[in-house]
Amino acid sequence: MIRCVILLTLIISLVPGTAYGQRLKSGPQDLSFFSSVDDTDQPYSVYIPENFDESRSYPLVVFLHGAWSNHRLGIRRLFGVGNSQGYDFIKPGNVAFENDVEATRYYPPFRPVDYIAAAPLARGTAGYQGVPEQDVYDMIDDLKTRFRIDEDRVYLTGLSMGGGGTLWLGLTRPDVWAAIAPVCPAPPDGTPELAGNAGNLPVHLFIGDKDFLYQTATDWKLKFENSALRLDYVEYPGVGHNSWEWAYKDGFIFDWFSQFKRDPFPGKVSFTTKWFRYNKAYWVTVDDMVPGQAATIEAGFTGPNAVTVAVTGVNAFTLSLEGHPQFTNGKKVSVTLNGKPFTVKSAGAVSFMLTDGKWENRRFTPGLTSKQKGSEGPLSAAIIGSHIYVYGTADNPPADVLAARQAQAMAAADWTGMGGRIMVFPRVVADKDVRPSDYVRSNLILFGTRETNSVIEYFADRLPMHLDPQAGNYGLVYIFPMNRHYILVNSGLPWWTPLKSQTALEGFAFSGAKMEILKKYPDFILFKETPDNVIARGSFDNSWKLPADVAGLLKADGTVKLN
Repeated sequence: MIRCVILLTLIISLVPGTAYGQRLKSGPQDLSFFSSVDDTDQPYSVYIPENFDESRSYPLVVFLHGAWSNHRLGIRRLFGVGNSQGYDFIKPGNVAFENDVEATRYYPPFRPVDYIAAAPLARGTAGYQGVPEQDVYDMIDDLKTRFRIDEDRVYLTGLSMGGGGTLWLGLTRPDVWAAIAPVCPAPPDGTPELAGNAGNLPVHLFIGDKDFLYQTATDWKLKFENSALRLDYVEYPGVGHNSWEWAYKDGFIFDWFSQFKRDPFPGKVSFTTKWFRYNKAYWVTVDDMVPGQAATIEAGFTGPNAVTVAVTGVNAFTLSLEGHPQFTNGKKVSVTLNGKPFTVKSAGAVSFMLTDGKWENRRFTPGLTSKQKGSEGPLSAAIIGSHIYVYGTADNPPADVLAARQAQAMAAADWTGMGGRIMVFPRVVADKDVRPSDYVRSNLILFGTRETNSVIEYFADRLPMHLDPQAGNYGLVYIFPMNRHYILVNSGLPWWTPLKSQTALEGFAFSGAKMEILKKYPDFILFKETPDNVIARGSFDNSWKLPADVAGLLKADGTVKLN
């Protein structure tokens, strides 16, 4: 009898919908995912609908909070719930609103909606590029392990810094989203040239006409009028940088999103990118280009199995046609590429590559040493994933020198931005303490020279250049791929050495001056005394080789030895 009960319990536990165990409650609450960037649990807030049915798929709304805010306040803003007012005990008779700290402590009632909604902490006030950007996608992946998410009804919105993040994430990977809604956006550098990627995205843009970002928003309005699948624009008269109070009022954004569903196979795709890590949109993939330079592809069906393609800055591409309603497998495909007609066979995908200035119907395969996804630079690519900071001890330095080296690496790892300490916690270690697993899973930020840092010495013969250890007033910084990860070498003066001109950083330095400065540089820079006294700077070619003119400059200067 006991065996029968145990067997019955086991069978029941394996039947979907009848398993015993704890269920998440309905309404707003907090969850977390584990981040491989710095081995930490990263929190996010999630709303679960009333009468949640785990057997059905739900649409998902992702909300990106603004500066000096967090995930808990973010989910409140999304539902149009502001800070509550109450009695002022200090000045009786006055109305007092709770501050953000007080509002963070609890969740008030939300308007019920039939959506899952989520807001990541994304490291605090850090913008939405690099590590915080990865957090957004890691959160979505975590949600997909917990709930059934309708892939064609995933929406993105955010305010201020998060409005800028909405533009960045929405335009770098437009095929993820069914619609986007930026509110008073503060976009990061590099976003405006991607406006054409909204050709299959409905966009709702909100701004107050007294907002300091008003001109930014109206510029985006003009861009989207020419590019977006649909643009809804609301301008609030007399309103400053708080238009979210009206944009999200009464849960309006859920009603707006409900009109749209992603089309994974639109008839036409227009896509611009500068990096391999953002090389795909819908059924179009850019296989080869020059990283850092704009590459644009426009592809559209003109009839069954007939496609017209126009490219600039693209060296190879693939059209993944399987599943498109205008494509029939087994039949030849007519492709007009930059005005030249081709008729090709297809098993669901059509590829072209540029060879000696001529287009051929061939699939491009990058070489082992070619620039490609995960191996393209620029310098800032070393800090967008798991990375550690390594100072040198190989020359047995005296205590004061060792302390200075450790302090330099600690300073690099201190992610302090506009909103204070950013919640990124990479390790700082001596070269002798780098673990075998670090070489496998992390990018290495190496300070010193081959004479002082044993990790640089370990890779010395495979690295492209080395600074003369006697060149005390020089700074050399470069990135190089190694073991499917990056090595960033900073020899001599650090990359954040102050400029003589004290030129202010452009845009919003959410992630802090040191990180924003790194984002301004290409693959390498050699400077003397200050970074505005440049000896050489630029990018490696697509085979990770120094351009001949740069190699000549370095040889003439004499402070760098080339391998």
